[in-house]
Amino acid sequence: MKKLVIGILAHVDSGKTTLSESMLYLSGKIRKLGRVDNKDAYLDTYELERARGITIFSKQAMLTVEDTQITLLDTPGHVDFSAEMERTLQVLDYAILVISGADGVQGHTQTLWRLLALYQIPVFLFVNKMDQPGTDKEKLLEELKKRLNDGCIEFGQEESEDFYDQLAMCDEELMESYLETGEIHTVQIAKGIKERKVFPCFFGSALKLEGIEAFMQGIVKYAQIPSYDEAFGAKVFKIVRDEQGNRLTYMKITGGSLKVKEALVNRDWEEKVNQIRIYSGQKFEAVNEVEAGAICAVTGLSQTRPGEGLGIEEASSTPLLEPVLSYQILLPEGCDPRVMLPKLRQLEEESPELHIVWNEELQEIQAQIMGEVQIEILQSLIEERFGVRVAFDSGRILYRETIANVVEGVGHFEPLRHYAEVHLLLEPGERGSGVQFASSCSEDELERNWQRLVLSHLEEKDHKGVLTGSVITDMKITLVAGRAHKKHTEGGDFREATYRAVRQGLKQAKSVLLEPYYAFQLELPEKMVGRAMTDIEKMQGTCEISQTDGETAVLVGSAPVVTMRNYQKEVIAYTKGHGRLFCSLKGYEPCHNADEVIERIGYDSERDIENPTGSVFCAHGAGFLVTWDEVKDYMHIESYLKDEKEALQQVEKNQETFVEEEWIGLEEIDQILNKTFYANQGEKSVWKKRKAGRQAYFEPVTYTSRPRGSKEEYLLVDGYNIIFAWPELRDLAQDNMDGARIQLLECLTNYQGIKKCQIIVVFDAYRVQGNRAEILDYQNIHMVYTKEAQTADHYIEKFVHDHQAKYDVTVATSDGLEQIIIRGAGCALLSARELKEEIERANERVMQAYQDKQVVERNYLADALSPELKQQMENLVQED
Repeated sequence: MKKLVIGILAHVDSGKTTLSESMLYLSGKIRKLGRVDNKDAYLDTYELERARGITIFSKQAMLTVEDTQITLLDTPGHVDFSAEMERTLQVLDYAILVISGADGVQGHTQTLWRLLALYQIPVFLFVNKMDQPGTDKEKLLEELKKRLNDGCIEFGQEESEDFYDQLAMCDEELMESYLETGEIHTVQIAKGIKERKVFPCFFGSALKLEGIEAFMQGIVKYAQIPSYDEAFGAKVFKIVRDEQGNRLTYMKITGGSLKVKEALVNRDWEEKVNQIRIYSGQKFEAVNEVEAGAICAVTGLSQTRPGEGLGIEEASSTPLLEPVLSYQILLPEGCDPRVMLPKLRQLEEESPELHIVWNEELQEIQAQIMGEVQIEILQSLIEERFGVRVAFDSGRILYRETIANVVEGVGHFEPLRHYAEVHLLLEPGERGSGVQFASSCSEDELERNWQRLVLSHLEEKDHKGVLTGSVITDMKITLVAGRAHKKHTEGGDFREATYRAVRQGLKQAKSVLLEPYYAFQLELPEKMVGRAMTDIEKMQGTCEISQTDGETAVLVGSAPVVTMRNYQKEVIAYTKGHGRLFCSLKGYEPCHNADEVIERIGYDSERDIENPTGSVFCAHGAGFLVTWDEVKDYMHIESYLKDEKEALQQVEKNQETFVEEEWIGLEEIDQILNKTFYANQGEKSVWKKRKAGRQAYFEPVTYTSRPRGSKEEYLLVDGYNIIFAWPELRDLAQDNMDGARIQLLECLTNYQGIKKCQIIVVFDAYRVQGNRAEILDYQNIHMVYTKEAQTADHYIEKFVHDHQAKYDVTVATSDGLEQIIIRGAGCALLSARELKEEIERANERVMQAYQDKQVVERNYLADALSPELKQQMENLVQED
């Protein structure tokens, strides 16, 4: 029988569990439909889930549709349990993304979509609750295409010409097949889905069993069965304990097979499998053997952890959605923390993102938690399992630290009869890249086994930064040199040297404090947009209006977690219940009030005994301490960075290049436009226009430039975009935004005097409540401040749309989306870099012309004399 592992994901309250219940019922797995509100859903097996009506822990159910056995993994929908959901993604063949027809694509839905793209999981979409009043299939499908992917195609319809038309636009192979044969075969469609080029959409109501049968048939018809290796492999994705306290390791077999009493081996342990269970809901079946493609729970393993790979399987990376809040666990009077800590470690095994920590200095147990709902669940879970009623404090933000320059960290550990020296290169990484480790050290200098040990020590702990003692991130640490002693070096020596090298490097580096940011979507009445924008600006956030229909507006943007933490309550209050705020973790960005945070935390890196910054050297038979700033005076290996200034300059150059490459070039814009050339044509006419010949598809779209000079020229400049793209203006803007604006305007006034075109500089003022559009003259150029709720992008797009036929319009911006729109309108385009170069060239031409003119027009007295007088003057000179 064919086997598929399918996960079901959704924003909370989208009807995910109800859809699971409907699929189980129609497949014959259950005889009675359960309801979340009736607290009898098949997959909500925990009392806490039934009480709250939400899924907290991922669970599985087995169902059979035709000749396919589906293992359905139900995942938590609430953002507080995102890590539990993300661990499940690692073992999926396909995913079902449930979207509420009443609510559309919500903030957390887009986060799920990005995760599915990251893990490259093919997706079937089910739009639920279509029985509710006000739901519009066409509008929802348009929203799916716009906010998720153009490949979202309705599959509930018959395989008609219109259906094939839409499929053909998703992929070149599908296009060619349709042009040649007039149809697209099922195998080709299945391949397009597997390669994430096509995303089948089904509409219905899980509660009323509408559209569920067609949805299940569609999955079986279009899902491809994976192929597996013959050698054994397995991916661990969950650790739980059953009612008897047995430790269960949930895994997917990704190669070969697994038998009872078989020994499993990992780098640090070897244990035997006592029992293999196949769960469906609360019940399980014990089996002697499972083959590749199966999901099972195994007893007898005590050292496994989520994300671990067994056999040929590699370990998974840590979940991207991690907690950003740290709480103290307050124990009741008389409860010994030393007794409670091992019990809490059991919960950490099941949910590694909790990071249960005993803080020796503060004498308290700390846990990292996603939000208030998770706190309530943890309280109930601890009381139910251990009989202890705990509380939590108000919580603290989890900061991170990174570096802004390249340094070489040196660690030396040489007390008597011990020896190790480690040199590490610390480099800043891209935002969100985490900490990466590598080695470029020669084995002639340090043997491979010692190098592996150093890398193991780098990976085994979260290294602390030196600003606040927060965990470091977004950097690459490379082992570049090291030395061991033939007699005296032991493994622990390299641990000490490695830790000290990291800290010594951080002390030299320019450290940057990072704080977590939310990406948010705020839906509220349009008349309250000004209030919301003002609030977000006060919260040090940024936003823009993504859509409006005259009554309701949608703001999207980002803001620090610490400032936006309780904003949901404010939104409900000032919108009188009509506003909705959806937040998802965006990642870490530079802290908006770093100095204040550093001062408040008061961390002293020199007094952190567990994370020393200095090294230990030996002289005259005794070890002695050397502070971090003097280590390089005592080190035994020559510095890897012989010229640190040169290295710094090179990295800065590389970073500037990287930033510059983020802007979209004209060729790339043209390619995007070519691919979407027919996207805006009506559905009825699109194929009639192209079916006359295949040239319409195979010939590229070209642009014809209008001859300059026939129309008046206009240059529109996106003011703030240019300010933050030019390094000298960006640096000035940090201290004096008005000064940066004036400097940009002065630069453009000079350019206008040379170019003799009309220049309009557009600045955003859409955050200013009640602001009306202002058009001012600044010397010989025009300056525009946009009105409330109108961005500079919107103003420029409207100007281009209204005037591009009348004038020769050029737009200067490095906003990628704006570039595509402007290029699509047929206007000329300058990136921030190109504008700067054009202005510099114009100034150089003027200067050169001036110098040439000076040479030509310079007058000499001798040139004005007659030949006779010239001769007399020469005779006088000779006589002297």
